[in-house]
Amino acid sequence: MSQHSILVVDDELLIRDLLYDFFRDQGWEISIADNGKKAMEILKTKEIDLLLTDIKMPEMDGLDLTGYVRENYPELPVILMTGFPSVESAVTALRAKVEDYIIKPFNINQLYKTVEKKVKESENG
Repeated sequence: MSQHSILVVDDELLIRDLLYDFFRDQGWEISIADNGKKAMEILKTKEIDLLLTDIKMPEMDGLDLTGYVRENYPELPVILMTGFPSVESAVTALRAKVEDYIIKPFNINQLYKTVEKKVKESENG
């Protein structure tokens, strides 16, 4: 089985470090960015199987990044994370056709199961 790759985008260093270590330990190739603009640059240069992004970030938030991904990489699964859940952001996420909407703090094992499931669904069309 080939190695899966994930792009984690979050402005919180603690979250990036936690997810980087966890996914690396699971055998995933992981890229990290602290905002949407940096994530866009990574997407242009690397093959990514799933995007896991925070919503609230400086420069470019996760919803704007999701819009960019839907336009340029429509098959890429996107999971949004937020520490500030709201009906408005959930509705926007649904309209952007994200695969899931995760509220922080999250259970990392549950998050991993969700990520694995979404990547498998994406591979199977």
